[in-house]
Amino acid sequence: MKNEHSPSASEIALPRVLAALSDPTRLGIVRLLADGRERGWGQLRAPVAKSTLSHHLKVLRDAGITQTRQEGTRCFVALRRDDLDARFPHLTSALLSAAAADGIGQHVTEAEADT
Repeated sequence: MKNEHSPSASEIALPRVLAALSDPTRLGIVRLLADGRERGWGQLRAPVAKSTLSHHLKVLRDAGITQTRQEGTRCFVALRRDDLDARFPHLTSALLSAAAADGIGQHVTEAEADT
């Protein structure tokens, strides 16, 4: 994975956030990450091709919604909840509540951990 630019908290733009979250799969990824736990990319399950899932993760990162870190050959993703809440108070909670109420993004799940 390349070390690509992720906006600083002050650079997170509302139009980009809203555009990124307009896709049900991306909203589902955010719903999954909303518990504050970091996930490896391989832990995310959605009914899309791996390349499409990678694209969704890039859109979320580029919008400043998630942060990605690499550890060896593995990539991990986490929701930037504190940055989003500081920049746009209550927006993340409102979007997550509405998505949950309408069942949007429930097709994105977490893979069972390898034991």
